[in-house]
Amino acid sequence: MTTDARTSSASAFATLPLKSLNHISRNCKDLEASIEFYQHLLGFVPVKRPGSFNFAGAWLFNYGIGIHLLQAEEETCNEVVVDASAAAAAAHSALDQLTPKPGADINPRDNHISFQCDDMLLVEQKLQENGVKYVRRVVVDDDIEVDQLFFHDPDGHMIEVCNCENLPIEPIIIPTPRLIKTATMMKKQQVVVAPSLSSLISTDVHFSQKLDHYKSSFAHWWVSLKYLWI
Repeated sequence: MTTDARTSSASAFATLPLKSLNHISRNCKDLEASIEFYQHLLGFVPVKRPGSFNFAGAWLFNYGIGIHLLQAEEETCNEVVVDASAAAAAAHSALDQLTPKPGADINPRDNHISFQCDDMLLVEQKLQENGVKYVRRVVVDDDIEVDQLFFHDPDGHMIEVCNCENLPIEPIIIPTPRLIKTATMMKKQQVVVAPSLSSLISTDVHFSQKLDHYKSSFAHWWVSLKYLWI
């Protein structure tokens, strides 16, 4: 599929009216071990779970999100299978495929969930005290540093703890004639123009002169954005 085709296909969908992340669901080989991990190491609190569920599990909540733990079950042996030991071995093999293997190498690029934290040294200390194997990474962007700690839960699911809020959120605005025209008018009216908007003007063939670089706070960017959509 070409880039144009992918763009056209994506534009055919309306944005879903989402509000926030609700919960993460995890299959567990040992439900009690996972409850212990998420409750006592990560600080999640057990909450009431619907009694209508007919399978083992637990709900935990903290930091505005939920963790739903489900006891992974072995496949039920088919009645026509005579060799019970072979069926049991196949069931265990299928169960092993459900989740990453605990103790595997920690790869920060694997799928993971990430938690924001303000005291990374304390987190690292707690991981060491609990004997949790982890990998530490530092991301540097200009003069900003972000610390990352990656480790596995009892089932091998990747977890990250970081101070990623150190990095400012800078919207990327796609250049369009309307945006370029609006940004130019704002410049002429001496309205504070965020760097992302300033760059729009320099990308248009009708504007050869580059704008000065503005160092504005997020508040300035928000003012610019309000002017943009008026």
